[in-house]
This record gives sequence, C-alpha cells and structure tokens, in this order.
Amino acid sequence: MNFARWIVMAALLAPLSAPFSALAVTVNDQAPDFTLKSLEGTNLRLDEYKGQVVLINFWASWCGPCRQEMPLLDRIHQRYSDAGFAVLGVNVEGQIAPAKEIADSTGVTFPLLIDENQRVAEVYDLEAMPSSVLVDRDGVVRYVHRGYKPGDEAKYLEVVKQLIAE
Repeated sequence: MNFARWIVMAALLAPLSAPFSALAVTVNDQAPDFTLKSLEGTNLRLDEYKGQVVLINFWASWCGPCRQEMPLLDRIHQRYSDAGFAVLGVNVEGQIAPAKEIADSTGVTFPLLIDENQRVAEVYDLEAMPSSVLVDRDGVVRYVHRGYKPGDEAKYLEVVKQLIAE
C-alpha cells in the first residue's frame, strides 16, 4: 500500500474509530496477542515471546523515518537478544515485495512480519509511522512511542535496559 492509499484508508476509517477506541493500546495494558507471517514464510505469535522483553515496531516502506530507525533498532536487538530481548518489525502495508526490498537494503536481522489486513495496526491504534510498543516479560505494555526523530533510540535503550533488569 502506498502512502496515498494509507492516508485514504485512515480518512475512511477515522469515523469508525470511536467505537473501537477501547482497542487502543496504552501503558499498563496487556499487549494484544497476534499471529503474523514473517518474510521467511513462518507464522510468529507475540505470545511465543512471553518471558522476553519485546519491542514491536510498526513501519512502512514509504516511511523515511522508519527506514532511518530500522538499523538502529537492529543494533539494540543484536546487543540485547542474549539478555532476553527481541524486536518484531510489523509492516503495515500488507505486501511482501516492498517489505523485502527494505529488509534487503537495511540488512536488519530481527523478524519482519506482514500485517496483511492491517488488523494488528488497528488493534494497536496506530497514529503515526513508525510506532513502537515495548512489552515486558509478562506481556504488559510498558512504553509506547509514536514517530521517530534521531535520538529517540536512546529512550528505547533506556526502557529496554530497565525492563531486562526487572
């Protein structure tokens, strides 16, 4: 889905957002479980990561800040994976080709998942691209960040370290 289609879809769904506002994920909520297909073709389920700290990063290929942020998230993923930390990149476009192109160009090593019908994005109530949700070992949302600008990864790192230490 290109940027224009995303904006149109968001505009069309906006009037429907009030009845679904209970689905919005906030700090201290249980992270809604989901199962999505990875670029490698395997299904990954969030609940399989219970016991680990997980950063769920919602992104799109048309999003410049997403492409800028992905290698930085990958460094955090690589550095702390042995301590029980994982990053799951959720592409909201629903198409494998653009996601694979970005994966190849950025060289990220964390799993990239395809949200084919944008159902997970809807449940997590995305308002900006990229958006990141940090989930603790018990599956509780502990930090939500919308958008990205250089330096934001320092806050991710701070929260990741705190959650790993708990």
